[in-house]
Amino acid sequence: MIRFMNLAVTESERDSLIQVILQVFNHGIFINGPELTEFESKIAKFHNRKYANGVCSGSGALLYALRALEIGMGDEVITTSLSWIATANAIASSGATPIFADVDSDLNINIESIEKLITHKTKAILPVHYAGRVCKIDEVLKLAKENNLKVLEDASQAIGASKNGILAGSFGDVSAFSLNPMKVLGALGEAGVVLSDNKEIKERIDILRYNGTINKESCIAVSLNGRMDTLQASILLERLRTFTNIIEKRREIAYYYHKHLEDVVKTPLENEGEKNSWYSYTIMGEDRDYLQKYLLEHGIETKIQHPILMPEQIAYKGSKCIIDNAQKIVKQILCIPANEKITKNEQDYIIERIRRFYGK
Repeated sequence: MIRFMNLAVTESERDSLIQVILQVFNHGIFINGPELTEFESKIAKFHNRKYANGVCSGSGALLYALRALEIGMGDEVITTSLSWIATANAIASSGATPIFADVDSDLNINIESIEKLITHKTKAILPVHYAGRVCKIDEVLKLAKENNLKVLEDASQAIGASKNGILAGSFGDVSAFSLNPMKVLGALGEAGVVLSDNKEIKERIDILRYNGTINKESCIAVSLNGRMDTLQASILLERLRTFTNIIEKRREIAYYYHKHLEDVVKTPLENEGEKNSWYSYTIMGEDRDYLQKYLLEHGIETKIQHPILMPEQIAYKGSKCIIDNAQKIVKQILCIPANEKITKNEQDYIIERIRRFYGK
């Protein structure tokens, strides 16, 4: 079976990770240890940001970022309709109402639909850089400025991706990343980070991630524990040294797929000025469900990200949305194995099977 995603720790990486974990064992500071401080400093610097807050997960990163922006009850936040449900859940958990915009053929948020959805209640736009590709962020920022709105980037799928030399997560008022094991830069458990250039936002999140307390005792806000533990910070710190190499490997894989599949299915492209991180390689084709079944029968695991649009989830039925294009696209998308661990022979086999399915 060719796995869609292989999260096993390789032998070449195992020793270095064991060493950093042992360092944490030796000093015994399992929460707020020195590795967390160092990771926050380096991840902020990498993105040319002033501040970083390590938190418990990507969902936590979104929620704390929204609360730090003082978004809550009575407010509306416009986001994409195509994302993992955590994006909408973070908005709703903050007390605000998620409003769902359509997507373009690149699977990222559609600007015209955002504009149509803005009301006097709108307080922020929350774009998702889907599948490792930076959205039309310049247009999002322009629209936000014209309407006095905040921009919170959900860059969970796009760490290391860039547009015109600027990294995803470096554009908005604040940005949130998931760093769980599936991500290109992943911990060995749940983790996330919030980036900003605003000291007040950084300080608010410091309070929110520690049960809303200051000085470990005085509670000044209702919140829950959402700190990143030192073990995950140490792993991320070690992986931060080499994760750009993983992106380059994934770019090679993506280019090879495009070269051999562009005449059979719709393949994702890097436009001029873009550098995708290729969190997933998402093709679009007819008879998607039959293709997925056919590939599985021939030992190829694939995934649909995400088969149910967020406004069509039971929890969000009746939400305000514009999803005409998204409803068509979600029936065609299929992610094929493109992780850095697949071999050339495996990739050739995947290509051959897809071409054979379509009679090519």
